[in-house]
Amino acid sequence: MKIAFLIANAYGMGGTIRTVFTLSQGLTAAGHDVEIVSLARHRDQPFFPLPDGVTLRALSPGPGNPPGSPPANPPGGRPDAPPPPPDPGPLDRWRHRRVGGTIPLTEARNHRVFDARRMHALAAYLRGTDADAAIGTRPGLNLLLARWAPPRLLRIGQEHVHHDRHAFDIRFAIARRYRRLDGLTVLTEADRARYHGVLRSPPPGWLAVMPNPLPPGRHPRAALDAPVVAAAGRADPVKQYPLLLDAFAEVARCEPDWRLRIYGTAKRDEALRAIIADKGLGDRVALMGRVRDLSAELAGASVLAVSSRSEGFGMTIIEAFAAGVPVVSFDCPHGPREIIDHGRTGLLVTPQDPSALAGALLRLARDPALRRRMGDAARRAAAAYDLGAVTRRWEDYLAARMAAKRHGLSRAT
Repeated sequence: MKIAFLIANAYGMGGTIRTVFTLSQGLTAAGHDVEIVSLARHRDQPFFPLPDGVTLRALSPGPGNPPGSPPANPPGGRPDAPPPPPDPGPLDRWRHRRVGGTIPLTEARNHRVFDARRMHALAAYLRGTDADAAIGTRPGLNLLLARWAPPRLLRIGQEHVHHDRHAFDIRFAIARRYRRLDGLTVLTEADRARYHGVLRSPPPGWLAVMPNPLPPGRHPRAALDAPVVAAAGRADPVKQYPLLLDAFAEVARCEPDWRLRIYGTAKRDEALRAIIADKGLGDRVALMGRVRDLSAELAGASVLAVSSRSEGFGMTIIEAFAAGVPVVSFDCPHGPREIIDHGRTGLLVTPQDPSALAGALLRLARDPALRRRMGDAARRAAAAYDLGAVTRRWEDYLAARMAAKRHGLSRAT
């Protein structure tokens, strides 16, 4: 099967990009022909290495490349991929501004890739591609697939955040138009139940839970003897790092040897640095910046802390599991409670309660034997997210949706 992943910008460093690259690697290894189609391109090479055998096509020229130049194909990609369509003329620009209502205003503002030129290029790509299936990776792309993809193409939507994190106009568009897709995948059972209600009970098999896979390869094992708590994720308000710093301040008072490392934020995040200084934690908390190999960094910690208000899935949790690191997390919607087995692979505590988070961190900090028992269980639990296992789930799902499409039963109408 030839499969195309549609993504807003494959050249950045976000979790969705990393997941798409990983899943593409698994599907390619399983014998499928995979292409990643990026609306935007802001650098010459993608941040993450492109898997061998996967094609990367950019629908807009990158730095130093004039319109109409061939797309980037780093080592492992095919150099013979055709160039993007030429710049649309005035009539096409007018037409695409008119159908721009397909993209909710919040989506267009937050992700500034849905301009006339890129939408024209995407429409041309969908008309001309020889792919069997196209998979969108965010609401704007899923909505465009539902509206523009030709009937011969299997159209699958993929959600990387839970439904209720979307703005109202995006949720409204989802409720109206997602049923035109041939299938939809979400990350958790809780989100599957939510979409099942929003989309008015789609047919069996149309809506599926597909967890994010672990990157392939060996995952270093944590020794669990370093007095280090790790946290990871960009400095988004949903991560609630100020609450984590409140909790860690209590840990630092009780266990002076322990340190906190926060990965994924800018090293010079002045707002976080001000909080760290105000709490007198300047020598106890380090902002580690963005790293390419988070698994290796997590292997140097003994506990992962998750202070989020909500999580679409919890990729850092399963990466910590793969390293044998137990996790302490707020029991927030939706991912942590479906991944962490409380008392076995980690600890879930009352949401928004820094004292509860601090208490759980102190419990693990003071009990090396408990850390090791939980770390062993976490490492075993990580097998469920192995790339091979997740790839097989995707193969079964795509085959079932293709069969339903052939029999005219693929759409949730």
